[in-house]
Amino acid sequence: MEKYRCLVCGYVYNPEFGDPDHGVAPDTSFNDLPEEWVCPICDAPKDQFEKI
Repeated sequence: MEKYRCLVCGYVYNPEFGDPDHGVAPDTSFNDLPEEWVCPICDAPKDQFEKI
């Protein structure tokens, strides 16, 4: 699964870890994140991320 970087703050979403603090289980691909999910650091929406 690919990692995605926030264009606003540089946070990297790693699907291996998910985002458990915001209800996203490990092994959740970026494409399977809920549409309302935002960057846990700066609250940028998903469309502000790029695949790395």
